[in-house]
Amino acid sequence: MAHILLGVTGSIAAFKACHLASDWSKQGHEVRVVMTAAAQEFVTPLTFSSLTHTQTRTSMFAAQRNDCDVAHTPSDPLHINHVDDAKWADMLVIAPASADIIAKIACGIADDQLTSTVLAYSEGPKILCPAMNVRMYENAVTQRNLNICRELGWTIVEPGSGMLACQDVGKGRMEEPAAIEAAVADLLRATQPAETLPLRGLHVLITAGPTQEPLDPVRYLTNHSTGKMGYAIAEQARDMGADVTLVSGPVSLSAPHGVDVIHVTTARNMFDAVQERFMQADLTIMAAAVGDFRPVEQVQEKIKKNGRVNIDLHLTSNPDILAWAGEHKTADQTLCGFAMETQDLEANAAKKLASKHCSMLVANNLNTPGAGFAVDTNVVTVLKPGATPDEPIIEHWNKMGKQELAERILTELSALRNTDNTIPPKS
Repeated sequence: MAHILLGVTGSIAAFKACHLASDWSKQGHEVRVVMTAAAQEFVTPLTFSSLTHTQTRTSMFAAQRNDCDVAHTPSDPLHINHVDDAKWADMLVIAPASADIIAKIACGIADDQLTSTVLAYSEGPKILCPAMNVRMYENAVTQRNLNICRELGWTIVEPGSGMLACQDVGKGRMEEPAAIEAAVADLLRATQPAETLPLRGLHVLITAGPTQEPLDPVRYLTNHSTGKMGYAIAEQARDMGADVTLVSGPVSLSAPHGVDVIHVTTARNMFDAVQERFMQADLTIMAAAVGDFRPVEQVQEKIKKNGRVNIDLHLTSNPDILAWAGEHKTADQTLCGFAMETQDLEANAAKKLASKHCSMLVANNLNTPGAGFAVDTNVVTVLKPGATPDEPIIEHWNKMGKQELAERILTELSALRNTDNTIPPKS
């Protein structure tokens, strides 16, 4: 986890900085907040102190304490706060970044706690998230200052367009917290040592979600998969340094930042997408709930009831994507399958592990509490090839959150690449 120093300047977008401080704290990062005087007109320092459980920085000098503001406390004369904070930080983020702070950074001005801290922060990644009126943002002076900041090593998270607080329409609205958090995560990964990123240099291909097989223009066959497990694996693989491609069926989840997402609908669509990308993948994880069958034909017009009590539906098999991958994988590729069962879990999963030539199989029982569709947890049994196909190595994992499970699955697969008949990760 990282030390994140968050600078907040005078803007109505300061409320978004509260989301950033809260999210980073919940994720386990240590967060310190430095506010300008103008920022305190929009959000109180007490808000950030409560969210980060750390005193908010507001002044370089002793200040008169305000009864409703615990942040204004006398400074410790033995510590130069802005220098200490700059040394402490792994990442410096200014969000929102007003035109004023951008100009001061470009010119090297250090006339308050935040700008002094910025000047003392000489190493490490740093991000500016502009927020201002569209005319101010497009002003040639502001654009010049932003270019200078880029030359000084700042990453700029460009503002969005839309209705601004002043009722003008245009570019200048600070980017949403999720996008800023993703940019911070990208920079933190780029600065991490290789040993903390076991999948760095690997291409990971993941399938997720359900497939839909149309009956007519109105109806389709599908299943209850939400894609949560596959998306969690994609996010975790990205965080572990991999180059990730996610082939996703129809889901309501947001596309993970930094992941190449290929949207598909039918099983044949998913099969085509996997075929096209499989040979470039070092590690493939088939977490999608692919429909085994599809209608023999799709009716072009809506099927009308017309008083009928029954209807005959003729189905045919879809391509077996996991079986195809198992048949075509090379010695330097690792393949992980998933299996959802309702009975005889170990026997059915062992058969699938062997017949699909998987390096590892993750199986669960739909009837196990906490292991079904549309929940944030899972309870799995993990199988790996043993001495014979009839004697796989079987491990039972306790219930855990899908993010935690994703990390454990990827850690196991990374270890397999280093100890099995597969090659080590590429450098």
